[in-house]
Amino acid sequence: MPIIELHILEGYSDDDKTRLGQALTDAVRIVVPATPDAVTVMIHEMPRADYMRGRTHRTPAPAQPDQISIVRQFLTAMEMRDLDAARGFLGVDFTMTFPGNKQMHKLEDLVAWAAPRYRFVTKTYAGFEALQSADAHAVVYCHGTLSGEWPDGTAFAGIRFIDRFEVTNGLLTRQDVWNDISEHKAKTT
Repeated sequence: MPIIELHILEGYSDDDKTRLGQALTDAVRIVVPATPDAVTVMIHEMPRADYMRGRTHRTPAPAQPDQISIVRQFLTAMEMRDLDAARGFLGVDFTMTFPGNKQMHKLEDLVAWAAPRYRFVTKTYAGFEALQSADAHAVVYCHGTLSGEWPDGTAFAGIRFIDRFEVTNGLLTRQDVWNDISEHKAKTT
């Protein structure tokens, strides 16, 4: 039964501490074959006045934003075709790669690229996973199925997809998309 004790400076919200405890539990379980209930995380908060480094009292850095929430909000805005809201989640050098190795940098290019492929698409999520890379970005995966309409108005559903996002400083910098749309369309035409 792994036990993790963590000391942090006061100042993090209860939600931030919950996310931290969940992330530590998941990190342990990558190596130790334990159920979540077998991993104990204890967070000890220390007042700022009781902590010094380099002869100076320190203030905790702000918590990273919830990367899964950022991805969900972006995908919701895209599904609603609210490109202005979706653009607010993008970093300066945002790159998206879609099936066929089609790379784009502007959301308007994606909408134009998708127009002859389908009228609209919605996603049903089976799950989200987030992890911190060794680099400065976090990685978020989401997977599930696609539903929507082909350009002729015929409905489709149950098409598998996986999206992989890189999140740096709270902004999306990369999206890679894999799905079975072309295989499904080939079977129906």
